[in-house]
Amino acid sequence: MADNKIAVVIYEPISGDTARVYRGLKTAAEFKAAGDDVTVAFDGSGVETLAAISDANHPMNPLIESLRENVRGACAFCAGSHKVKDEIADSGWGLRDEAGGELSIRALAGEGRQILNF
Repeated sequence: MADNKIAVVIYEPISGDTARVYRGLKTAAEFKAAGDDVTVAFDGSGVETLAAISDANHPMNPLIESLRENVRGACAFCAGSHKVKDEIADSGWGLRDEAGGELSIRALAGEGRQILNF
């Protein structure tokens, strides 16, 4: 097992730069393939991305499914405000609310993770 502890946080909305989303997920897959401890989280507008790529017909669905065991989940507050909470929950992803209803980036840092933002 490699020594890297990484958190890939996706903020990019699916309507934005899909290459940025793809790069973030491929980066997570690279760390995973190397045996590193990697987790993926979706925050802000990135929750829209998780909802969209969870659709089996989306081109990035195989990539997110290959990372399923590494996906920590999505910010519960953001998922609610972006109106994708049901889609995320129905797809089996966690909704994170450990920081006053929101995903905790501090918790990721507290685990000793290097945080990579996409």
